[in-house]
Amino acid sequence: MFEKLLRRWQARRKPARLTEELRRRIRQSFDEASRDEEHFPSTIDPRIFHVRLILDYFGDLNGRRVLDVGCGKGRFARILAAQHPGAEVWGIDISPAMLGYVPRQVRVCAASMTEMPFPDACFDAAYATESLEHAVEVERAVAEICRVVKPGGRIVIIDKNRDQWGRLPTPEWERWFGRRELERMLGRHCRTVSSRFISYWEDVPPDGLFLAWLAVK
Repeated sequence: MFEKLLRRWQARRKPARLTEELRRRIRQSFDEASRDEEHFPSTIDPRIFHVRLILDYFGDLNGRRVLDVGCGKGRFARILAAQHPGAEVWGIDISPAMLGYVPRQVRVCAASMTEMPFPDACFDAAYATESLEHAVEVERAVAEICRVVKPGGRIVIIDKNRDQWGRLPTPEWERWFGRRELERMLGRHCRTVSSRFISYWEDVPPDGLFLAWLAVK
């Protein structure tokens, strides 16, 4: 019981502010991590349910523009671009070193997800997979994701459940989310929002670690 309460308290600790120094440290951390292919791979199995969920929810992307927010080495964007060659797939990440691994068919931009250098309503869809947890200013990042998506466009966020805090080692800036918490953030900008627990594999019951939030702007 104590460990469960402790995890909840840790997850609700006062959020940090994204100072220039913290931004530099986060960028440096991921620049260094880019050399670690074991824990930060360039590719992902397309059968993983995280991938299938995004593809199924977005539908046909040919002729459309889609954004991978916090794309890292572009492992998800690589699959979207391969399966929808007529789509214009973009990836944004704070780490230039990570972006160096993104395949050529994906356009890239080195920037923070809290200050994305894109005009309003310029993407038909956007997704963030295990990247929003590094935004620090989470509400600002959610607002930015919604800002750059067109009305009627679809948004997917996949990240870790706050109630499972402590299961994995995390840097001091990382934050996990409550199910209703992120629904409320998305609901300020989107007309429909839903969420559900998911697993890496479709035939494996979710264990509570991962949540997927699905929204329509």
